[in-house]
Amino acid sequence: MIVWLNGTHGAGKTTTSALVQQLIPNSRVFDAEKVGETLMDIRPGLPDTDNFQHWPPWRPLVVETARRVLDYTGGTLVMPMTVLVEQYWREISTGLAEHAIPVKHFVLHTDENTLRARIDGDTDLGPSPFRHKHVARYAEAARTWLHEEAEVIDTTHLTPAEAALQIVEAVRR
Repeated sequence: MIVWLNGTHGAGKTTTSALVQQLIPNSRVFDAEKVGETLMDIRPGLPDTDNFQHWPPWRPLVVETARRVLDYTGGTLVMPMTVLVEQYWREISTGLAEHAIPVKHFVLHTDENTLRARIDGDTDLGPSPFRHKHVARYAEAARTWLHEEAEVIDTTHLTPAEAALQIVEAVRR
């Protein structure tokens, strides 16, 4: 099984995924961003883009990597990864379904003012123009398709531990 934590950059996916992993026996965190980082390391580089998700190899490589890890380890993969393009989500979710891998898809949602304050107050990355740029993209995806495709966990007034508990309870249902 895959527990996919979606939501915009700065919503708390990475922090929450580590807590979810601790609560689900035989689970591992697989950050699909590492697949993108591998593609970014190809020299000479792939065509210029502002997001590695736009590279066609990224989506099937995420599916194949998740499938291979699950075939090897069994259990559950907790995957914190923002996917705001509906076509990309369809490619990934269809690819996983073709391998009979169940996916529990969650969106960590935070109201815009709280989200911007979290981005600005991030002690690891500092204020991030990249993250701020995705706030509007997330809002559009949430309005048009994303919130219909996943269980929404509103983290505006939750700690990451509380969000993790809600996710694990939903997975167990």
